[in-house]
Amino acid sequence: QAVEAAYTALKSWKALTAQNRADILLAWYKLVLDHTDELALIMTIEQGKPLAEAKGEVRYAASFIQWFAEEGKRIYGDVIPTVNNQQRFIISKEPVGVVAAITPWNFPIAIPFWKAAPALAMGNTVLIKPSEFSSDTAKLFEKLAQEVFPEGVFSVIPGDGEIGKSLIESADIASFTGSVRVGKVVVSQAAKLGIPVQAEMGGHNPALVLPDADLSLLATQFPIAAFSYSGQKCTATRRVIVIGDKKRRDEVAEILVTATKALQIGDPNDEKTFIGPLILQAARENYERAIAESTKVGKIIHGGQTIDAAINLVSPTITVDVPLNHQLMCEEVFAPIVHIANVETLPEAIKLANDVPYGLTASIHTQDLAAAFSISNKLETGMVKVNGPTAGVDFYAPFGGSKDSSYGAREQGKAALEFYSHTQTITVNVGKGKFPC
Repeated sequence: QAVEAAYTALKSWKALTAQNRADILLAWYKLVLDHTDELALIMTIEQGKPLAEAKGEVRYAASFIQWFAEEGKRIYGDVIPTVNNQQRFIISKEPVGVVAAITPWNFPIAIPFWKAAPALAMGNTVLIKPSEFSSDTAKLFEKLAQEVFPEGVFSVIPGDGEIGKSLIESADIASFTGSVRVGKVVVSQAAKLGIPVQAEMGGHNPALVLPDADLSLLATQFPIAAFSYSGQKCTATRRVIVIGDKKRRDEVAEILVTATKALQIGDPNDEKTFIGPLILQAARENYERAIAESTKVGKIIHGGQTIDAAINLVSPTITVDVPLNHQLMCEEVFAPIVHIANVETLPEAIKLANDVPYGLTASIHTQDLAAAFSISNKLETGMVKVNGPTAGVDFYAPFGGSKDSSYGAREQGKAALEFYSHTQTITVNVGKGKFPC
């Protein structure tokens, strides 16, 4: 019924002017902001995301709607001259159709909104399949959307992977964010159907710390980069690669441990809490396995404890001396664990940064701008932050990675508007004219 309603609504929705659609999107933006506290609270209850971070996510997600509502009015075509003076090519951007968006639990408002906002602005209708672990949050923002959108333009379809599969089979275009394993299945399914698809998947992101790095600046950014939402972000820093000897590594480690000790851990309903519980028991068990392995092959210098198994609350953890070729240095663990390594030279650091199946984001910490640009070009990642945390998405710039981290077109910014549209070339024969000049 939802798919049928989306196709029924498509004709009238795409027929609206960009200004008409923008007005409706901006009404949704205002509703979301007005319900920030309610949306954040249900997110915290459902997932354990610290309340302060949840409120920030709602405001951040709303800003996607605002930005794309306005940017959707600036999708310009082109007029191209031809070899025939009696002809003109007119190039226009048109909506693709019905969008199937499959979204994860870790950003239950931000990611659905960053897919839906550009798609709706371009004149598409949208079907969201949220994670089974964030359905309550999704149904609440759908309720708000229904107050402003015509019936069928925006719908939430809760359910498991079979629901996602069915939506892709019914849609004209698909967008996915989640694990590499599921993402590859989504890409394969879309390819067989012959529909456009993008997939944003995992990351095992490095922070390269050069000898001239401002360590006090690094320390202020490290908690956000590594441990916000208990490290349950594909953009989180997983590896800190220090260029220098073990003395330098220990200097960096001491500063990062000090910054980590200052973080409040506990009740996600307390707005002072920085680190709340992991999403599921399975996530806690993955953390515990990684901790056990880290103890065998390396050394834990901070954290490593399960604080409260009943609510899956664990401590932020920093390790050293894990072998550079060990699985822990190569595979993502969706939890608050960071491994600090050191290498002697910059080429070794770049090689270590690239020696993983992922290529989402990386950070470079240096006061040498020339070095930062040179290193950026050698990193096999879709995004690089210079003197900034790996975590964080700037919605007006392209977002995506390389290797197993991403497939297809970029999200965010004008790239998103391009993905949710197709190019139409109209050839006009103007004839000789009644009044030749």
